[in-house]
Amino acid sequence: MRAEFRTRELLSTMLVFSLLVVLTFNFALQLDRMARENVAAGVLWVTTIFAGTLGLNRSLAAEKDRGSLDGLLMAPVDRSALYFGKMLGNWLFMLIVQAVVLPVFSLLYNLPLVQPLILLSVLLGTLGYAGVGTLLAALSVQTRARDVMLPILLLPVAVPLLVAAVQAGGGVLARREWSDLSLWFNLLVAYDTIFIAVAYMVFDYVVEE
Repeated sequence: MRAEFRTRELLSTMLVFSLLVVLTFNFALQLDRMARENVAAGVLWVTTIFAGTLGLNRSLAAEKDRGSLDGLLMAPVDRSALYFGKMLGNWLFMLIVQAVVLPVFSLLYNLPLVQPLILLSVLLGTLGYAGVGTLLAALSVQTRARDVMLPILLLPVAVPLLVAAVQAGGGVLARREWSDLSLWFNLLVAYDTIFIAVAYMVFDYVVEE
């Protein structure tokens, strides 16, 4: 995080990419308000997927190329500390991007996206995506085709998370009752808990040469 805040290379790339995706969808989907409400949550998470995958790939690739990842692995600490450090860093960067994208998205689409339940779905969704993405980024960084391998590995695993996040956000915009929304929020919590726990248990084996 300190290295990134000095250079801001990754954050600036993610921010510019996210804003370009939002603007592209805004011009491509010249729809009425009801149609925009129906697709807004999906567009938001498409933006999150693209920017998040870009950030996850870069978070370990730079250290692998410089050889500093090997130094981290030789440090006398539990490997799970490296996983949680990377995961929390990736989560923070994704949240910073979302903090910029959400107000812009709300303005362009004229929708009230900055509200508690939507923010909760973003927090839970990005946490799960960063959790499983950090594990798979550590796996794919060992391969030559890492830029292609990470999305191929990550997107199928993240499908339940993305479906739950889109349904939760879309339900809030559609002003559905909590009884209808609770299923999707429970799924987000269950996904985050299960996959972060699994990543914690297998990270040591993933980073071994």
